[in-house]
Amino acid sequence: MITTTDTILKKTFDVHALREQFPILKRQVKGYPLIYLDNAATSQKPQVVIDALVNYYTGFNANIHRGIHSLAEEATAAFEATRDAVKSFINASSREEIIFTRGTTEGINLVAATWGRANVKAGDEIIISTMEHHSNIVPWQVLCEEKGAVLKVIPVNDKGEIIWEEFLKLVSPKTKLISIVHVSNALGTVNPVKAIIAEARKVGAVVMVDGAQSTVHLDIDVQDMDCDFFAFSSHKMYGPTGIGVLYGKKALLQEMPVYQGGGEMIREVTFAKTTFNELPYKYEAGTPNIADTIALKAAIDFINENGKAAMRAHEDELLEYATEQLQQIPSLSIIGQAKEKVSLVSFIIDKIHPQDIAILLDNRGIAVRTGHHCAQPLIDRFCIPGTTRASFAAYNTKEEIDELVKGLHRAIKLLA
Repeated sequence: MITTTDTILKKTFDVHALREQFPILKRQVKGYPLIYLDNAATSQKPQVVIDALVNYYTGFNANIHRGIHSLAEEATAAFEATRDAVKSFINASSREEIIFTRGTTEGINLVAATWGRANVKAGDEIIISTMEHHSNIVPWQVLCEEKGAVLKVIPVNDKGEIIWEEFLKLVSPKTKLISIVHVSNALGTVNPVKAIIAEARKVGAVVMVDGAQSTVHLDIDVQDMDCDFFAFSSHKMYGPTGIGVLYGKKALLQEMPVYQGGGEMIREVTFAKTTFNELPYKYEAGTPNIADTIALKAAIDFINENGKAAMRAHEDELLEYATEQLQQIPSLSIIGQAKEKVSLVSFIIDKIHPQDIAILLDNRGIAVRTGHHCAQPLIDRFCIPGTTRASFAAYNTKEEIDELVKGLHRAIKLLA
C-alpha cells in the first residue's frame, strides 16, 4: 500500500537520474536494452563503487594493519572507515561488533562453527523456518548431526507467511537458537523478527538473523531489533561481491572460540601457545578482501545519499504495479502474497516451465531468475518445480515492468 509519506518521498526521487549512475544499464542484450530484474541475486553497481575499486588499486594498493609506509596507512584507514560506516548503517553499539566476512553464507557458518559448537549440546533444539535459504539450513543441519541436537522448522501458510501459532508451539526451554531469515529471497516475505526475538528471550535462546535480502530495503537497527547475530552481503546492496558483514553482540563474540587461524587474528604466536587478537580482528584471519571492503563504504554512502526511505518508496510502488499487472495474466499465479513484502514477485504460468519463460525473456534483454532460488524446501512446500522471479531495485522503472508483461504474453503465445 502506497502511503502519503511514500508519495512525498516519490516526488523527491528521480529514478532516471539514479539510472545514469549505473554504467551497465546503458548496454544492450541481444539487440535490446537491458532490463535487469534479478536484483535479489545481485544488484548492479553504481559508478562510485566501481571508482572506489579502481582508486584503491591505482592509488594506494597495499596490505593493511601491519605496514608503516604511507600506502599501508592509507589502505588501513580506508578499510577501517568501512567498519565505522557499517556500524552506523545498522546502528551497532560498537565497531568491535562488526566482523568482515565473504558474505552472508560465511557469517552464518561462522556462528554455527564457533558459538554453535561451543554451546549446542545433545537434546538442544534449533528453530529455523520453511522459507530459509540453503545457507541458513545446511550449517544448522551439520551442527545438529554433530551434536545430537534437534532441528525444528516453522511451517508457512499459502501466502508465504510463517504460521505464528505453530512457531509458538516449537519454542520451549530446550530451544537454544533461532535462526530466521529477515526477508525471503524466494517470496519477498518480511518476517516479524522483533516478535520472534521477543519470544526467544522468554526461553533464553540466542537469535541469528539472515539479513541478505533485507539490508538494502529496510531500515536495520540491530540494537532495537535486539538480535544476537545479523549477517548480510555487500553485493545485494549495490556493493561488490566477495565481502559481507557479521554483526554480533560484543559479549557473545568475546566468549566464542576462534573461527580460522592465521595472520591478523593472533596477538602472539609461539610453538608452546598462541594468544588471540582482540575484537573484531579475532575473526578476520589472513589478508582480507581489502578493495571490496573499501568499495562497500562507497555503496553505503550511495544508499545514504539517495535516501533509503525514498528508494524503498519507489520499490514499493514498483511491487504494487508489478503485482497488479501480472495478476491480469489469466494463466499466471503469484507464489507468496504476504501482507509484508519487499520488491520481488515469484510466479508460475500454467503448463509452462519457468526456464522456458526465462529463455524467451532473455531473448528480449530481460533478466529474471528461475528455479528454487536456493530455497528448495520452500518450493517443495508449494508443490511446484520452481518459479520465475522478478526482483526490483531502486533503478528499475514501471516501463521495464510493462516490457516484462509484454514479454510474458509473447512467451505464453509461443509456448502454450
